[in-house]
Amino acid sequence: MAATLCAKLLPKQGWLPLTQSVRHGSKAVTRHRKPVHFLKQKLLAVTQYIPPTRVIPPGAFPSDSSRAPTKESDLVLLMRKDLQKVFQDCRMLAVVQNNASNAEDMLLLKNRLHKHNIFIKFFPNQVVRSFLQDGIYSNMTPLFFGPTVLIVCKEPKVKEMLKTLRSSPQMTLMGACIDNTLLSPQGVLSYSKLPSVSVIQGELVSGLTMLTSHTASMLQQHPAHLSALLQQYVKQQSPDGAAEDAPPKAEEAT
Repeated sequence: MAATLCAKLLPKQGWLPLTQSVRHGSKAVTRHRKPVHFLKQKLLAVTQYIPPTRVIPPGAFPSDSSRAPTKESDLVLLMRKDLQKVFQDCRMLAVVQNNASNAEDMLLLKNRLHKHNIFIKFFPNQVVRSFLQDGIYSNMTPLFFGPTVLIVCKEPKVKEMLKTLRSSPQMTLMGACIDNTLLSPQGVLSYSKLPSVSVIQGELVSGLTMLTSHTASMLQQHPAHLSALLQQYVKQQSPDGAAEDAPPKAEEAT
């Protein structure tokens, strides 16, 4: 009917619209979902399908026991052996971080340290950590981080090492192990200010000698004083001694 009405109103130009939609009134919105009843929610939760865990066939992956341990190379074993010998023979082991030091500066530092019988050892951090993790020096493991070198000496020549490192600002001291004692950089500096062993031994000997002489003098003083008192008493008790001790009588006046 609407199409017929439009055909009567419009002039005849040889075409007419095929269809025309006319909206009559409003329709209800059906896009909103209705809330599910709580009993239905419980029922859905209880009856939800839970798939079983997938069972891996026993032969799909090799077991941990069948995996062969990785064998260390001969070079790593040789470096670990050298490192063990260094820790056994040297009383001072200092860890120094190398901050962009070139070959010329490193060679100059080696020559300066060699004058004091102090040597520089190069070991990879991975080898050092694997050696330290199961030994008594395991607390030194955090020091080996980044490019590091090991300064070793058979005697604790801390003053000479610190004096030489001052001329190389690119070398930073991280810590040291001196006489099986782990020290921080501040602890190494405090250790260098201690007197030498010979000076301490001389002070100890002088102190012991002074105490011995003082004790001997005290032991000799009391018997000598006692003997002097006894001699004085004997003299006073004897008649000759009393006569000698008595003051001379004044001459009678003529």
